[in-house]
Amino acid sequence: MPSQILLATHINAPVERVFDIARNIDVHVESTKHTGERAIAGRTTGLIELGETVTWRAKHFGIWQNLTSKITEMEYPNYFTDIQVEGAFKNFTHEHYFYPILNQTMMRDIFTFESPGGILGEAVNFLFLSNYMTQLLVKRNKVIKQVAEGRSNS
Repeated sequence: MPSQILLATHINAPVERVFDIARNIDVHVESTKHTGERAIAGRTTGLIELGETVTWRAKHFGIWQNLTSKITEMEYPNYFTDIQVEGAFKNFTHEHYFYPILNQTMMRDIFTFESPGGILGEAVNFLFLSNYMTQLLVKRNKVIKQVAEGRSNS
């Protein structure tokens, strides 16, 4: 059974700026530097576009892992969706929504994932993976907010 993480982040910046920062490979790398994450194949820098893939290499739970995701939907500057095409999850879909509020943005994440291993995978999700992924996304969103609001060198 899939798990789902819902986040909303208020950002004091125009929706177009936030949209572009959220799909910027370099900003993503900055937001996950604690995992050693880097883009190693596909789009490896700049703004990822519809139909493009990126392969990430990062250390999670002490193990180096590769994960390839693809942008399957995009409507500038309202939303984009990426899915795992290869990696440790059984599957995942990450929907990114951007709502303009005057000259600010409400960014909403819907991250739906399923671990392999049936009932054992569900237990792993419940016991620690959902919390781990939530913290990873919160950290990422904090960096997006800082960059968008001009409080970072990225």
